[in-house]
Amino acid sequence: MDSVATVTEVGTLISDACRDAEKLPGALISCGVVQAAVALCFIIFKAPGGLFLHHGKAPFVLYYGILVAVFIFGLLEASAGFWVSVDLVGRRAAGKTILWLGLLPIVFVAALGGCVILNMK
Repeated sequence: MDSVATVTEVGTLISDACRDAEKLPGALISCGVVQAAVALCFIIFKAPGGLFLHHGKAPFVLYYGILVAVFIFGLLEASAGFWVSVDLVGRRAAGKTILWLGLLPIVFVAALGGCVILNMK
């Protein structure tokens, strides 16, 4: 499957989940697992570059700190998907809020080199 198609499918999943409460737990779980997996792959396989080099230890530590935070948030978002699935009506607002907050870590990962994933073949 093409990585651009995968990104498009995740975006479609998020927009569908905002309209249909039945799709919200699946979107939370999927997005959380994808965030955690991408952050973990970056931690293991992608060394920091650019601004994170040659400026001391602080940016180097910041790079890995951001990735660890995104990994943890991804796991929490996936856990929230299971939590929301227990009571869809009562927890829909909380689930949608978590889903929208999940866009911020995606932006961080894209800024740290997420475009590299789109260019992989």
